[in-house]
Amino acid sequence: MNLHTLIDLVGLGWPALTPTPQGLDIAATCSIADLYAFRGDASWTAVPLIGACCECLLASFKIWNAATAGGNICMSLPAGAITSLTVALEGRLTLLARNGGSREVSAVDFVVDNNRNILEPGELLRSIHLPASSLKKRFALRRATLTHLGRSAALLVGTQAHRGGEMVLTVTAATRRPVQIRMPEGVSAAALRHALDHAIPADGWFDDVNGTPAYKRHMTYHYAEEIRAELAAQPLQAQSGALA
Repeated sequence: MNLHTLIDLVGLGWPALTPTPQGLDIAATCSIADLYAFRGDASWTAVPLIGACCECLLASFKIWNAATAGGNICMSLPAGAITSLTVALEGRLTLLARNGGSREVSAVDFVVDNNRNILEPGELLRSIHLPASSLKKRFALRRATLTHLGRSAALLVGTQAHRGGEMVLTVTAATRRPVQIRMPEGVSAAALRHALDHAIPADGWFDDVNGTPAYKRHMTYHYAEEIRAELAAQPLQAQSGALA
């Protein structure tokens, strides 16, 4: 390992959570405990998804006080629940370079494979921005685990505006990298299955002790249909997100 520089990110004193009319800015150093405790504006009906994703982490509440949102994302594990959260809510990540420059990338493009991401040498994750438009959506979440408190084998989130419109489906844990598809309002079950067929190649499923690719594929298609049906059945009005 060619390691020659260590940076104490906590010592930089970045504000953990900064809500604005444009959305929520989450520092990479924000603890899972602080993220879980966030409540936000009453119009941000997707905020309960934040707590739900924190609860999907394979870590005790004691770890939550030290573990960070940025750490979970930068580990770039398929079952990284904060990655799932930021992708599902269409987040943008700000990355800082060693020379002081910065760039912004979509959360869905950050993780490229198991334990791999797009960070360049010397680059670090500064913050995550969740737009207000996504925080105002309704959502449905489904998760498969072999044990109640185990690592996720499949974690799916569907979001849709209260007034209707496209459904955004995010697939994580079951796949080697996050997969996100956008479907029109009223999409059929057959069209959704076709979209998943097209979006996830045969070698895109993650194979580990938590489930075979065949199992994870089956659970993904099953939960995707449940999410499609749930969002289609909900009245298009202000309400809290639904959890499984």
